[in-house]
Amino acid sequence: MLLVSASPTLIGVIKNPATAPLFVARVVGSTGDGYGQLALAWGAMHLGHGPAGMSLVVACKAFPALLVLAGGVLGDRFRRHTVLAGAELLAASSWAALAVCFLTGQASLWVVCVLALLAGTARAVFMPAERGIVADLVTPQRRQAANALLNQSNAAGLLIGQASSGIVIAAAGPGWAAAIEAAASLIAALLLTRLRTPVWRADTSGTLKELRAGWREFTAYRWVWLLTLQFTAVLVAVVAFNAVIGPLYSEHGHGGSRAWGIITAVEAVGAFLGAVIAARWRSAHPVVACALLPATAAVPMLLMGLGVSWPVLAAVMLLPGICQTIYAVLWWTTIQHAFPSHVLARVNSWTVLGGFALTPAAALAAGPLTGVIGAQQAAAGAAVLIAAATVITLSALCLRGTAGPGAREVLDGQEVGARQAAPVGSNGARL
Repeated sequence: MLLVSASPTLIGVIKNPATAPLFVARVVGSTGDGYGQLALAWGAMHLGHGPAGMSLVVACKAFPALLVLAGGVLGDRFRRHTVLAGAELLAASSWAALAVCFLTGQASLWVVCVLALLAGTARAVFMPAERGIVADLVTPQRRQAANALLNQSNAAGLLIGQASSGIVIAAAGPGWAAAIEAAASLIAALLLTRLRTPVWRADTSGTLKELRAGWREFTAYRWVWLLTLQFTAVLVAVVAFNAVIGPLYSEHGHGGSRAWGIITAVEAVGAFLGAVIAARWRSAHPVVACALLPATAAVPMLLMGLGVSWPVLAAVMLLPGICQTIYAVLWWTTIQHAFPSHVLARVNSWTVLGGFALTPAAALAAGPLTGVIGAQQAAAGAAVLIAAATVITLSALCLRGTAGPGAREVLDGQEVGARQAAPVGSNGARL
């Protein structure tokens, strides 16, 4: 049974009962994520905690960095769809409690921080398994199309959530936005339980041994950790910009929550378009492409530094939305081809660990720093960080020959054949 036709579409995948729950769950869950992004920032501000308090809450949500490694172990040890469903249930519980806090308007800062920490933990557990589950469900030849469709699902949900969340917050307050996030996570969890994924023969002799095995795989390719270091720097800048700098810029004379909701929604439109492009695009130099595509995130930051109006920012956000999604599809597919399925979640956890470890500090520092130097200067600084990381990475790739022979073979799936492990007790066929 095939996942998609020669010209894959999201509608075609939804018709397949073996994989449809994953994509529908991501549309629903990402819709909730779109509400949660704005609900957390504006909820902290509406509770009277100011820029520093908002920054602390955002940092707490990003804080569970080391838990992403535990998420990688869970994603390789247990069926990945059950790990995803459990993470969504944890998210539903934490966002429901946040909704109560925002609706009553009486919660102290530490209570909001603890609940944000739980929401961040759910994300840390969710991400490694999400990046590996496509390899459980589809054949290697169709993974790029499936990854593109998964990103289309995420982008479609974010578009719905971000486009409407600003209106909901402006009209009814952040509490209702948090409640919608909770409901969406619960529905997504129920949908994910309908999937069937295999249990791989992971080494269960101990968590530390499993982590070391994942680390050895992660460091086997120089281009993997070089691009990981670069994207860590990009992620730090993007988190500070999206979670703190951008909302503060909008709140002070640039359209408020409604404008920022539109800006982020345009980025989601770009992400959806990028997934359509990525389903069909084949790069002759995938490693170089993965180094260049994230740099487009610096463009709206630079323009914010110049003080442009929010409609201009909204229009420009289309570019990084497109390019970031093409990057994600290309990166996920390359990783899935380069590494055997039984270590995918652990490898993915190592690729995001740096970002998860540093983004809390970035979010924590972004609020006070922006309050001192202003949103425009902070945005310009974030753009400089991305540009510097990209130049350094490209230089290292060229000097060490990392982007030369071999990268193309990884994308074509020629380096993993004999390394695949057999699944244990699989109840579902690979498509």
